[in-house]
Amino acid sequence: MSNSEARIGRTIGESTPHWPAEPRIEGAPNVLIMMLDDVGFADFGCYGSEIDTPNIDALAERGLRYTGFHTTAMCSTTRAALHTGHNHHAVGMGCLANFDSGYPGYRGKLDPSIATLAELLRPHGYRTYYAGKWHVTPLTETGPTGPFDGWPLGRGFDRFYGFLDAETDQYSPELVRDNTHITAPGDHASGYHFTQDMFDEAISFLKGHLAGAPDNPWLLMAMPGACHAPHQAPRELIDKYDAIFAKGWDAARTDRLRRQIDLGVVPPRTELPPRNDMVRAWNDHSADEQRVFTRLAAAYAAMLEHADHHFGRLLDFLESTGQLENTLVFALSDNGASQEGGPNGFVNAMGPYNMVAEELADKLARIDDIGGPDTHSNFPWGWAMASNSPLKRYKQNTHGGGIRDPLVAAGPGIASGELRHQFCHVVDLAPTVLDRIGIIAPTQGVSFANTFAEPATTEKHTQYFEMFGHRGIWHEGWKAVAYHRPGTSFDDDRWELYDLTNDFNEVHDLAATEPERLAQLISLWWEHAEENQVLPLDDRFAERFAENAERHRGERTSYVFHPGMGHLPSEVAPDLRSRSYTIEVDVEIPDAGASGVLVAHGDATSGWSLFVRDGHLVHDLNIGGTHQLVTSNRRITPGPHTFGFRMQRSAGGGPFPHGTGTLTIDGAPCGTLDTEQIFWLMVSWSGLDVGFDRGTTVSDYDGTGRFLGPNPFTGTIRQVRVELDDDQDVDQTAASEQQISRD
Repeated sequence: MSNSEARIGRTIGESTPHWPAEPRIEGAPNVLIMMLDDVGFADFGCYGSEIDTPNIDALAERGLRYTGFHTTAMCSTTRAALHTGHNHHAVGMGCLANFDSGYPGYRGKLDPSIATLAELLRPHGYRTYYAGKWHVTPLTETGPTGPFDGWPLGRGFDRFYGFLDAETDQYSPELVRDNTHITAPGDHASGYHFTQDMFDEAISFLKGHLAGAPDNPWLLMAMPGACHAPHQAPRELIDKYDAIFAKGWDAARTDRLRRQIDLGVVPPRTELPPRNDMVRAWNDHSADEQRVFTRLAAAYAAMLEHADHHFGRLLDFLESTGQLENTLVFALSDNGASQEGGPNGFVNAMGPYNMVAEELADKLARIDDIGGPDTHSNFPWGWAMASNSPLKRYKQNTHGGGIRDPLVAAGPGIASGELRHQFCHVVDLAPTVLDRIGIIAPTQGVSFANTFAEPATTEKHTQYFEMFGHRGIWHEGWKAVAYHRPGTSFDDDRWELYDLTNDFNEVHDLAATEPERLAQLISLWWEHAEENQVLPLDDRFAERFAENAERHRGERTSYVFHPGMGHLPSEVAPDLRSRSYTIEVDVEIPDAGASGVLVAHGDATSGWSLFVRDGHLVHDLNIGGTHQLVTSNRRITPGPHTFGFRMQRSAGGGPFPHGTGTLTIDGAPCGTLDTEQIFWLMVSWSGLDVGFDRGTTVSDYDGTGRFLGPNPFTGTIRQVRVELDDDQDVDQTAASEQQISRD
């Protein structure tokens, strides 16, 4: 309210105060949105899966399952649409938060002129909380200096606990509280897992809310990293799924479709499409391959059950405190299951990203490690295909497997135990919430709140799709879709046409028999593309990533770090890939000697560390879990020193760069390493610290094989300097493919 309602005189005796009441909507419900990552249409138990998701299933029993819910095919873009109720290109998130292409639809950051759901709810008395994955801030803005206007607290949330990137190690997360990077409060050895920690914090937010503002409604977004790679979960849960998935992906697809038909999730005559391109029959794989593939699927399933369990703890808390009855609850996924595991999956994807091959024998040797703290696991295409049953293709694609996802909704005014088959889209969720609360706000989405009580039709008539040049449009029950191969002419794309009313999963292409309808839909797609800032169409992977990196780092080749500076995410740390560089650390060694980490970037799956152990200077070049150590040939003496490591890149004898690493003490060489493996495409998803190594560490500092930190340096660090040579030669096409795989 305006201060004009107060009367201001010359003295207090001549004045009348006024205390405006906080605006609040009587009876407004709380809102809980729990969105999983890379979970396919068929992965919830209530959508046909073998995976145990009892809490999501119970939510469905007291609420609704939507079978026509769609997303945008990628995580940043779905989150942008969820937050704003606008199409992702229209708010500047046409692709990923990882880069800015220089066009309005591809800024990699939410348009500040368009309000988020949190910003729209705040003026009506809502408190707003966020726990989990964010990934709608440019990664180059996630360092200790921000800027923070694109972080959760800059976009309407009162509290934040989670991570800003596309993924994180579940045992050693890149953790942020509000606007500050922090160290996780545990590790694998102590039983820590990010999913549990995240839900603990979400519950803590609500406990604080009950203590401080019990009469105000709240919005809580709970966004686990599950089930984005790395697939990491408790060992006992992974063991449970070995026997379940030993049947293979072909049998899993058949079983899931049968259950989906029985559950009413898909129509009775739904057929399985042929296997996705380049996916072989399960029985065509060897027994050893099947063992590995089964274990990789088991890790994925365990991660999902684990997330469901902790989601259940949050629901139990709401019920025990009397809040559940007046809470709108939504459980969904951000896109279909991902194809980034490739044909054979990974135990540690960081090795292959740096051209350290992961052969079947390597996978077999580490089969019991899958899902553990020093792995970066992802399952093969075949299992992603099964997760998306009975749909075609995967995340990134605009066919059903990439964009059709589960959505469960429950709460006041929502019918129990029913299905809804209307087309709806993630862009429609914010306006649905606002509609249910009674708030009028400008959005592009269309509310489907009228379907809560009965299977009514909505005003939704059209929705376009675009991702990396893949295109699609739904209009009044019909869908046109084009798969685009990067580097080819968009004019050569073959558009397909489906009657989704009678062909749930795009099996019967009617393009040849309905050319006029197809032409109309293609024309309509171009109209919506122009309206929503989709243009110019851009299928470049390598160039966009390279341009963004060049623009961000520019001519910078020198970095100076001081202890206590705060954590540096990988995107703002020195780029050591495929180049020569020098690291120097000015230290003071006490008379009793010193030990510990001087500077480290990465984690147990990949990275580098310079440290002191047993009186010697040591450097560990950890490429995908292969440790190349060089140790000084003389002991360190007390007093001031400059410790260094110099990597000299060379072309080597093959297509990938080699290098010579040299340790130095006060400028004098004290150890060398000739290697055929230097960082080629990726250093690490985990960032850089000075004076210690957090979480699951780059090197085995204590010789126990546990890779645990922090192993702080016990001397004094004055300064760390990193100098980059101008000889970098990164294969940008391969690097972009690796980058896409992490998103």
